[in-house]
Amino acid sequence: MSASSSELAPPLGGPSGGGALVEVRALTWRPFGRTRPVLERLDLRVEPGQRVLLAGPSGSGKSTLLRGLAGLLLTADSGELSGEVLVDGAPPQSRPGAVGLVLQDPGAGVVASSVGRDVAFGLENVSTPRDRMPAQVAAALAEVDLDLPLEAPPQTLSGGESQRLALAGALVMAPGLLLLDEPTAMLDPVSAATVRRTVEEVCRRRGLTLVVVEHRLDGWVGLTDRLVVLDARGAVVADGDPAVVLAERGDELTAQGIWVPGRADPEPLPVDLTPLDGVATGHVPSGEVVVSARGVTVEHRGARLGFDVRSVVAVRDTDLDVAAGESVALVGPSGAGKSSLMAAVGGLASPARGEVTLADGLSPDRDGRAATRGAGRGGAATADVNDWPSRDLARVVSWVPQRAATAVVGSTVRDDVLVTARALGLDAEQSARRADVLLQTLGLAHLAGVDPRLLSGGEQRRLALASAVLHGPALLLADEPTVGQDRLTWSAVTGLLDAARRGGAAVVVTTHDEGVVARADRTVRVERPAAPTAPDLPERRTLLAHAGPLALLVAALCVLPLPALLDSWRQGLAVLGVEVALGLVGLLAPRPRHRPSPSRGQLVSGEGRREVASRRGEVGEETRAPQGRLSGLARRLAPAGLAVVGVAWSAWLLGGRDLEVAAGAALRVLCLVVPSAFVLGYVDPDRLGDHLAQRVRLPARPVVAATAALQRLQSFDALWTELTTTRRVRGVQPDHGGRLSRLVGRGREAVVVTAGLLVGALGQAAALALAMDARGFADAHRRTWAGAAPWRRADTVVVIGGLLVVATAVAARLLGL
Repeated sequence: MSASSSELAPPLGGPSGGGALVEVRALTWRPFGRTRPVLERLDLRVEPGQRVLLAGPSGSGKSTLLRGLAGLLLTADSGELSGEVLVDGAPPQSRPGAVGLVLQDPGAGVVASSVGRDVAFGLENVSTPRDRMPAQVAAALAEVDLDLPLEAPPQTLSGGESQRLALAGALVMAPGLLLLDEPTAMLDPVSAATVRRTVEEVCRRRGLTLVVVEHRLDGWVGLTDRLVVLDARGAVVADGDPAVVLAERGDELTAQGIWVPGRADPEPLPVDLTPLDGVATGHVPSGEVVVSARGVTVEHRGARLGFDVRSVVAVRDTDLDVAAGESVALVGPSGAGKSSLMAAVGGLASPARGEVTLADGLSPDRDGRAATRGAGRGGAATADVNDWPSRDLARVVSWVPQRAATAVVGSTVRDDVLVTARALGLDAEQSARRADVLLQTLGLAHLAGVDPRLLSGGEQRRLALASAVLHGPALLLADEPTVGQDRLTWSAVTGLLDAARRGGAAVVVTTHDEGVVARADRTVRVERPAAPTAPDLPERRTLLAHAGPLALLVAALCVLPLPALLDSWRQGLAVLGVEVALGLVGLLAPRPRHRPSPSRGQLVSGEGRREVASRRGEVGEETRAPQGRLSGLARRLAPAGLAVVGVAWSAWLLGGRDLEVAAGAALRVLCLVVPSAFVLGYVDPDRLGDHLAQRVRLPARPVVAATAALQRLQSFDALWTELTTTRRVRGVQPDHGGRLSRLVGRGREAVVVTAGLLVGALGQAAALALAMDARGFADAHRRTWAGAAPWRRADTVVVIGGLLVVATAVAARLLGL
């Protein structure tokens, strides 16, 4: 990056361009559904340029206070708010960009499909001229030491890179106040140190006011000059110089659950769990292998609007054995594939290669519920654990996912803990007693009747652990189980993991927590698979990829009059033939003529990224055809195929069982959906927003909201998979009983999972709204756009193609086909 930080926009915070003065007066916030306020009449003053470390036990309101300082408490939540927050004497949202907020999950705040456009989002909201944006974006990325092409997709970044990208998106607007919510909680030590160093350098150079929330104070105490501690009721109980506060009140704070630096980790809480009758724990003798993985390779396939499907190897040729009564910690850098390996080991994800076997004593045929597929070596069950019915899998395996919110199945906290025990038919009275012990141990007893979706992130993680342990599985998988926990809840979590191990379970955890690693029986390091040594050849662009998103959208909408124009199946077949022919021509990928590549400082998105891929070499350089064109088309047509079958069946029944009537109805539907299936894969949300706002002159707010929502569509597949996996491993997936029973159950399951997807989508939308409004979107009534919206010859050709389809329908009708 050649640009320097001096090229950034003039600072917005503070009269001298440095840090902002923060004043909080009697701030009170009670979320809807909670009887007690999270914060109650809280007062706080932060001087310009001060660096504040905000600490407190789990659930004390630290993240809530950060949202209050950003003026965003009512952005995504409802509740009762009173009091006042002022930043340099004005409400924090009165001047867009005055406050920069970085969420704990930086991926939740990504608003664009490229690094450059994501950083430029705030500049667009404050009407920065387009020609000034590239230099300011490049300077912000350089300031956080993120040396990436501007066209790089944010989804490909590591955890530490994602945090620095989010930091760049906040800094590009030159805020006076920077708010960080547990920025290193999910990172490995090296990435965490990099983020802390970046924050320190930026704050020192700019003189920013900083408020950072962290459970683990190590690493931050030396970078801050003030420590503010909240108690469990959200009240300030300590405030002052970090060294003085920790020296004078270290014992008191430690007792409250604060991670005081220099204090030894607490001992795991002794937990005595009364064994339940009929559980899987103990079916494998202590020391014998419960699960064995051999040569496991896990691949993730990702597809986004406007992009080809890509396959990424998360784990390659890995072996892992875990014995009964043993705890194994999977460690390694962020993004190394620890969670993917864990999912494969537990039968939650199918490996691309290799095999995973569970001990023969755990196989479903032991209870007569399923048969294995032959004998495996060493007496292992050879039935693929990925094919096990839900109840059989739940009896043996349990899972605490990294995103604990997706683990919620019950309507209340206590109900959620009991779901799997009920599905497995365990003794109700014994299960209830054990559930009460678990809730009391994990500090959730007072929340037993609360909707689990209202819990904090740390509370949801503890709930997921309680639900995973209650029914006594033989294999317990816990993905980062101690994230977001204070000392007291950490002691309870590690105590429960230890109790499961002592009870005979094989325990596998992924973690960056040194305390958890130290207490594991064995540590397995997972490294990110090496990238292929030979770079891919440049990929040619299809003809459809040359057209802009607006033209593709117009072409797809041209076919809307077809149902009124088509009278017979012959007319429909003629129109469909033209659509398919035009679509297949559009999928052709001729060798491109060489053009100069965009400069590094240019903001690139959508079509520009595809152009970069096709222009890497000089004239005559070998290129390759784009992958996944026909398979992507088939995936987009698959849902429509169900609709076509349903329409044809209904028309056949209601039309006197006339095949011509049924064929005509089916072809009308196909003629409507086929054009969209061809063009949808080439509609980039960022560029669509550019065109709708600049060419169609639609209002900026709905355009940005719609394109941001389209960006989120890519995460729905992953969320759906995680929700269905959760229900499968909790034993409530309807894959048992007769054929009719399973069919009805799957229908109900689809409704339940869809409702869960809606809840999850609303949660993602809330986080996205926070991130967007923190970067000035709430008041962006006049907005500029980082990307241009040209209309090219290819756009005209595509629209003519859409009109040609309609003309074919008119001609077919006039000819009486």
